[in-house]
Amino acid sequence: MEEQRRAFARPPGRGARLATGLVLFALVMVSVNLRPAITTVAGVMGKIPGVFTLDPALLPLLGTLPVLAFGVSGPIGPWLARRIGTGRAVALALLVLAAALVIRATVPALLLPGTFLAGMAIMTASVLVPQIVKANRGTGWWTGLCTMGFGLGAALGAGLVQPLQQAFGGNLAWALAVWAVPALFGAVLIQRTGGSSTAALTVPGDVTSAAGDAATAGRDAASSVVVPTPLGTPLRKQRTAWAVTAFFGLQAMLYFAITSWLAVYLVSRGVSSADAAALLAWFSLAGLPASLLAPVLASRPAILRWMAPGLGLSVALALVGVLTAPAELQFLAVGILGVVQSAGFGLGMALVVIRSAGPQSAGRLSAMSQGFGFALASLGPLLAGLLHTLTGGWEATFWALAAEAMVLAGAGFFAIRGPVVRVEEARVVAGSKPADTEALA
Repeated sequence: MEEQRRAFARPPGRGARLATGLVLFALVMVSVNLRPAITTVAGVMGKIPGVFTLDPALLPLLGTLPVLAFGVSGPIGPWLARRIGTGRAVALALLVLAAALVIRATVPALLLPGTFLAGMAIMTASVLVPQIVKANRGTGWWTGLCTMGFGLGAALGAGLVQPLQQAFGGNLAWALAVWAVPALFGAVLIQRTGGSSTAALTVPGDVTSAAGDAATAGRDAASSVVVPTPLGTPLRKQRTAWAVTAFFGLQAMLYFAITSWLAVYLVSRGVSSADAAALLAWFSLAGLPASLLAPVLASRPAILRWMAPGLGLSVALALVGVLTAPAELQFLAVGILGVVQSAGFGLGMALVVIRSAGPQSAGRLSAMSQGFGFALASLGPLLAGLLHTLTGGWEATFWALAAEAMVLAGAGFFAIRGPVVRVEEARVVAGSKPADTEALA
């Protein structure tokens, strides 16, 4: 047994390091494709009714449909991965995403169904990203680069939609459909590299060895002692799983409420439509460094203790800042909001990895936190729009979002305490293929 452990602990060769790098690059490319379907529409929301003959009253539904799809399609990713492998499951999801992007843009009657299908495809791929990170014993930098990919994709989608429309001779449909091209590229890339797992093999009696570098982040924040959940405990009965789910859902609810209505709010403050779309892109761009660094910092228990609750308070203050800042200071206010909001998303993704005991635990926790979390998040755009309609202004909406951010701080406090989330991990003997490696093939 000890010889097996030493053999698995040997430093990887150059070929293994190259394979690991390619897997990481593929994951980042996948992440970049998981937001433009949403932010491209948000950036031109006011033009949608005229181009696609959509009733303006259905615009809130258009903004909510992807998030609703997220909420109902969470289990699809792990289910599909068990049957065809994780890499193939992600590739298939990106192929469906590409098809949905083309269909909804070229067939006006299918704008809403196509948007829902795109959301399902995004969710299927998204929940499997932490599982691949965990299977490859990825550090906080892995999670950070993936979350930065989400932010980069969101920024590119919002910032390029109008220039692309001009490049296509004013054709908005093609400016939306062109995002199918990078989705196809991501599908090919993850299909070719998704089978390369460098995670140490699990040996009998050591079901948590796949936790790797994240083991220290699974320590109890108060005692610094690893406290695993007993095997056989259903995920729904693990309080840490629910705390992580609440944190992820609340930050996602804030994100989608902000991205759906920020441009509309800025226009109401006297900002031009083009500048409002640019500020929406700036919201995502400003947060890129934070989305990269948040998972790295979260891997340090001393920082994690105050980071999770502190981010909730920071988001609340930033929302008040956007509400009260004059138009000429919105660039600064929106940038600050983008930084703290993106840090919250990065931490939400990191918690899935560092608060789970192994790859399969991470996959199950990812499906739960993103499935239930996005179901909660789907209420964000609807409630924000409803409050605006009922009050005729934006003050109630922003104060309600700030109050939600305070609840987010509480969820973060509980998410970093208690036992790590643990489900039955596959056991293999030396020389055989581990389940997670097999799933990636």
